[in-house]
Amino acid sequence: MYRKDKKHEYFTIKARKEGYPARSVYKLAEIDKKYHLIKPGDVILDLGCVPGSWLLYCSQKIGDKGKIVGIDISPMKIELPKNTIFLQTDIMELKISKLKELNTKYDIVVSDMAPSTSGVKFVDAGKSLELSQRGFEIACEVLASNGNFVCKIFESFESDRFLKEVAKNFVFMKKIRPKAVIKNSKEFYLVAKGFKPISNLPTSL
Repeated sequence: MYRKDKKHEYFTIKARKEGYPARSVYKLAEIDKKYHLIKPGDVILDLGCVPGSWLLYCSQKIGDKGKIVGIDISPMKIELPKNTIFLQTDIMELKISKLKELNTKYDIVVSDMAPSTSGVKFVDAGKSLELSQRGFEIACEVLASNGNFVCKIFESFESDRFLKEVAKNFVFMKKIRPKAVIKNSKEFYLVAKGFKPISNLPTSL
């Protein structure tokens, strides 16, 4: 008999009660609470921001003096706060110059991007890695010195290589699996703090 993931169900209900479009907000909230990433007045880039839970959370944390730019290929269906800008575009076609027009440098880049899953684990992991790599490339272009990077990725052999490459460019990096992640999911998050660009992205990635 199929049993629902009670943890999944709990966070979904909690999000609905607290006015968030999705339970994913509690993944970022846990990461932020543990690693103290987001501060009032920060400028944030949110990649894969639809349905908007991370946007809303970040908006509340940065306050009126902060700014958040959200990017997604899908349309945004919620009303956005005044300190938020949304661009509907394909992340693979996103121009860095457009991001820099909106803000020269960003204090934090967060990415909750995920591919449309096929059910074939190695295929899904490969697609996830491609999105994570793109998020990292963008972060390296727009992050301010000592900036932070949070990125979702699916566990795989290739993801280990990617983590090592990210780690070269930050003072601190950790893997974390927030409580709101669905049971049996291969999903985890990397948290990187203190951006120090010391290497170029390898063409093999």
